[in-house]
Amino acid sequence: MAHHVTSHDIPANGEHLDPSKISKIKTIALAVMVIGGLISAYLLFFAPKSQQGSFAYSWVFALFYFFTLALGGCFWTLLHNVSNSGWGTSVRRVMENLGSVFPWLSIFAIPLLCPNVQHYLYEWMNTHRAVGGDIPVMTLVTEWLAGSWNWVLNGFRYLTTGETVPMASTMAERLHHTDHLMFNKHWFMNLPFWYFRSVMFFLTLGYAIYRLRKLSTVQDTDPNPGTVHLFKARRRAAAFLPILALTVTFAAFDWLKGMDYTWFSTMYGVYIFAGCAINSMAVIIITVYLLRKNGYLKHVVSQEHFHIMGKLLFAFTVFWAYVTFSQFFLIWYANITEETKYYLIRNTDGWNIASIALVILHFVLPFVVLLQQWLKKKPHLLSAVAIYMLLVHVLDLYLIVIPERGISLGNIDHKTFGDIAVTIPNAWLGDVLAFITIGSGFVFFFLRALGQHALYPHRDPRILESANLSN
Repeated sequence: MAHHVTSHDIPANGEHLDPSKISKIKTIALAVMVIGGLISAYLLFFAPKSQQGSFAYSWVFALFYFFTLALGGCFWTLLHNVSNSGWGTSVRRVMENLGSVFPWLSIFAIPLLCPNVQHYLYEWMNTHRAVGGDIPVMTLVTEWLAGSWNWVLNGFRYLTTGETVPMASTMAERLHHTDHLMFNKHWFMNLPFWYFRSVMFFLTLGYAIYRLRKLSTVQDTDPNPGTVHLFKARRRAAAFLPILALTVTFAAFDWLKGMDYTWFSTMYGVYIFAGCAINSMAVIIITVYLLRKNGYLKHVVSQEHFHIMGKLLFAFTVFWAYVTFSQFFLIWYANITEETKYYLIRNTDGWNIASIALVILHFVLPFVVLLQQWLKKKPHLLSAVAIYMLLVHVLDLYLIVIPERGISLGNIDHKTFGDIAVTIPNAWLGDVLAFITIGSGFVFFFLRALGQHALYPHRDPRILESANLSN
């Protein structure tokens, strides 16, 4: 460190972002979000079916990309509080602000709740509606509740006797004769429970990040902050961590893996989580760098903080590679049709080039670059690597979502979409539109959060410890 930071270097009221510096960007982002949202609404609900089906996949791809960034912000906030991290105090408010975008993404998730959008994305829902169309909604809900409870009882019965009792319900009986695989998953993959989970993602984790951020910002004006807020935040973060784990896992299952309900992977939730951690840290690095470049955080953030954030970026890059390879290796080794189909699709035609490129671009190159200790202490170079990781994350999620488009649409409606195809010509235009629309909304809500409170918790008892970090 070039100097020792004392309490005299910390402004009594903290540092606040000058509204004039972000007002223009916020206005542009809001305008793009609104205009893009109107065009997207037309493409999702009023355009010809061929465009509706194609754009539905574009919307899921873009939504989940920014969903992972906000989820990662929640993760780093929770981890900071649970681990009682001292170094992270200086950048904690950036983590909290990134996580606070999460509840606002529910606006962009609304189309996923609409049946005409679900029709193109989730084939299992079409089957459920076909076999249960004449069953009253309350009957379906009651049967789901009974079925879920029976599943719990069956679990205990299986552990003690090795036997199970089939779930009895009108829907289950019909599915038993229609699709036996879906019949076995009916306790989890049914419409009432799916809607319940989709709403609870935002309500539970949104409440968690709201409470933690509120607890943090209240500390800024507390005349005698002490350690009361720190211990409260630690207890609440420990309670909220399981909610984060469930949200990451089941959102990935419901919104992504649910596009092909016959596919199996026990590592999918961890795989998605790894992407959340990497790329949210990339956003934090870029944000802190830009704030320091504009004269903020000079006294509380040093190259030592960038060094630690760079090490975390490196660690989760390796973790992502480990999980990704493990998932591929286990599926390849087992050689089960329902599992290998995921990789067969992504090893066909141009997708094969993209899959190979992902290995090199997402692991090999950043691994070699981030090994360099000196680079992690150069904020401008580390920020360049962070931008690169965000770009590669686009490719990662694109490979997860988009290859399903041509195959699923051709399978759902052959007359409208033609034969099952690996790709759909010109569909990438919708991908770009959806990405820009939701991305603009993400930028708007993130900048809005940054401008609401002090840029760092200046009354936190550990702020001087963090400002004088050495590692």
